Amino acid sequence: MVYIRVLGSFAAERDGETVPLGGHRQRSVLALLVSARGRVVSVDRMIEELWQGAAPARAVASLQAYVSNLRRLLEPGRAPRAAARLLVSAPPGYALRLPEDAVDAWRFERLLGEARDLLDRAPDRARRLLREALALWQGPAYAETADEPWSHAEITRLDELRLAARELDLAAGLRVGDSAGVVARAALLTRDEPLREEGWRLHALALWAAGRQADALSALRRARAVLAEEAGLDPGAALVALERAILAQDDRVLRRATAAPGPAEVPAAEPAAAAPAPPRAPPPDGAP
Repeated sequence: MVYIRVLGSFAAERDGETVPLGGHRQRSVLALLVSARGRVVSVDRMIEELWQGAAPARAVASLQAYVSNLRRLLEPGRAPRAAARLLVSAPPGYALRLPEDAVDAWRFERLLGEARDLLDRAPDRARRLLREALALWQGPAYAETADEPWSHAEITRLDELRLAARELDLAAGLRVGDSAGVVARAALLTRDEPLREEGWRLHALALWAAGRQADALSALRRARAVLAEEAGLDPGAALVALERAILAQDDRVLRRATAAPGPAEVPAAEPAAAAPAPPRAPPPDGAP
């Protein structure tokens, strides 16, 4: 089984053994295909992205060589003329055919989506999934190719999803009554992302839930100051409403944020994990 990591140091494993992926441009071929999430990337786009507008005359032949090398590395037991199953030819280019859990970034997104669906009815399960998802991050996404223009949008998208997962983890923690733990993690989030209002909102809610009303108001005042000084912005409606609720001792906002699901909403048992889907059958495979 092949497993590829892009959330931190770029690496690939086959049956638990590290795969030597070769030089930088060959590695970039695989990373670019990973970022496409199974979609076909055209030969023209790959050449443009890999050589950044300065492709040599033999760029197509070089790309074919990189693909052939990667195929041998990822499927070493494949017969010489057998069709590739993982890195396939698919007009007008190439695609990576792997199960969703065979790439850490793909698995992260799956776990985040499942956690979102479970937050209201099973926050404890949602929290476990979020911890598993966040643990997949071993460093910045696509760190090795961060200076290549093709990776910028994907890095930004994954970074945003990582922040959303951290915020969702805080929301789940409030729902399971772990206000002290949420306070500590929310403080880290507001330190890392001081312009992200949802982090401040969750931090203040956790402090309020822990009985620290004055500290909650202080956190909201810090948020107001940071937004004004660093971005020239006033706090948004959610922060304003929370501050008013705390000052008025109107705990309806707090009750909604810390509400656990009722008995009828809690699933009776967690279903067994399904086995990973096998790779999709590739289209007819031509020359590399």
